[in-house]
Amino acid sequence: MKLYNTLTHKIEKFVPIEAKKIRMYTCGPTVYHYAHIGNLRAYIFEDILEKSLTYLGYEVTRAMNITDVGHMDSDADEGEDKMLKGAKRENKTVLEIAEMYTKAFFADCQRLNIKRPEIVAKATEMIPEYIEMIIMLEQKGYTYFSNGNVYFDISKLEKYNKLTNQKLEDLQVAVRDDVEEDQFKKNPLDFGLWFTKSKFDNQELKWDSPWGVGYPGWHIECSAIAIKFLGEYMDIHCGGVDNIFPHHTNEIAQSESYLGHKWVNYWMHGEHLNDETGKMSKSKGEFLTVSLLEDKGYSALDYRFFVLQSHYRKQLIFSYEVLDGAKSALYKLKNKIQEILKDTSSQNVSKENIDKYIEKFVGYISDDLNTANVVTLIFDVIKDENINNAEKIYIINEIDKVLSLDLHTLEKKQVIDEERDIIEELIEKRNKAKTERNYAEADKIRVELNNMGITIKDTREGTIWEKGGI
Repeated sequence: MKLYNTLTHKIEKFVPIEAKKIRMYTCGPTVYHYAHIGNLRAYIFEDILEKSLTYLGYEVTRAMNITDVGHMDSDADEGEDKMLKGAKRENKTVLEIAEMYTKAFFADCQRLNIKRPEIVAKATEMIPEYIEMIIMLEQKGYTYFSNGNVYFDISKLEKYNKLTNQKLEDLQVAVRDDVEEDQFKKNPLDFGLWFTKSKFDNQELKWDSPWGVGYPGWHIECSAIAIKFLGEYMDIHCGGVDNIFPHHTNEIAQSESYLGHKWVNYWMHGEHLNDETGKMSKSKGEFLTVSLLEDKGYSALDYRFFVLQSHYRKQLIFSYEVLDGAKSALYKLKNKIQEILKDTSSQNVSKENIDKYIEKFVGYISDDLNTANVVTLIFDVIKDENINNAEKIYIINEIDKVLSLDLHTLEKKQVIDEERDIIEELIEKRNKAKTERNYAEADKIRVELNNMGITIKDTREGTIWEKGGI
């Protein structure tokens, strides 16, 4: 298997530390709001990676954090405390917010067929581990105390920037900076390990420590969780490209200083999902969640299929037009598979015919997770007149162990594009009739939609519809 390693900036042959066993860490969500579909693209990539490795015969142990402690408002480690912001918005405590959105995150993952990691650790449950790690870094001379806070001193490292391969002077100051001014740090790139004095006077979650009552820095969280559950040596660490700096850069700095040796062999990062205005986020435009897509008539697997038609290291531009295309293609693909399934019972399966396609499938997932080629391969299997239906189904079953698109399941409520246009035109006419107070016409259109098997519901956000009932 070959994978792109951010650490070496090239595609490499994957060699695990221990034969056929893999220790893998993936950065989890900050649970202050629903995950938007841009966030979830990274988890789809990591899911494909884990399932590909499993298919190839590796035993994968995967750990992930849940950030339920104070965290900055932007990936540049500055701005508001995300958890406090969410608590104020919902009029709940920080821990109530964390529990609510943790459940929502895993519900989204389930709908997207993303496997839950074997190990999931909440940041708030790991305070003793953070303190132990910071004490060791302090004893080794990697830290300093300033204005009541403990900072990591990057000047003590020979190559702080090895993950980004940029000059230090070119790196932007994008670190968690909980004090009011940078004057308290020796170097603007130094980062916080523990805070007792913060610009957030009403920080809800605080703990006792050798440096005073306070809370941990962002970066220490993933290092401590990964080392506790996966050990001192790790095969793969994943995240989005926005994690490369400063988060993963700082993870390497503190972890390798703490351990005294190289920590992770392969760093892997998924690219952004952008909208037409740039990087997708919760703070601008329409807040795109899985639930919103479903309200608009798409399924979570329509979105997964859209993502898998491209490479995880390629930026994707989202629009409803391209999602329409993915929805239609997946529907037609599943329809074809349903036709094949009608006639498989009396057919023998040839190992030679199967192996030819399985070899191609393995080659594609081993080529830095080339899911786009795997999707094309499914269509090639369906069109191949030299293999029978039983063989086609066997091959598709094997492929779907990784793609996880439920290819045998045709959703009863799914609607093809031609129907969608008619339905939405009728809904638009009904809305116009209601605006004009022509309620008889509006009711007539509702009956017409019901006769088509379409149930509609009027909400504050507009009219939503679904085939077969909401």
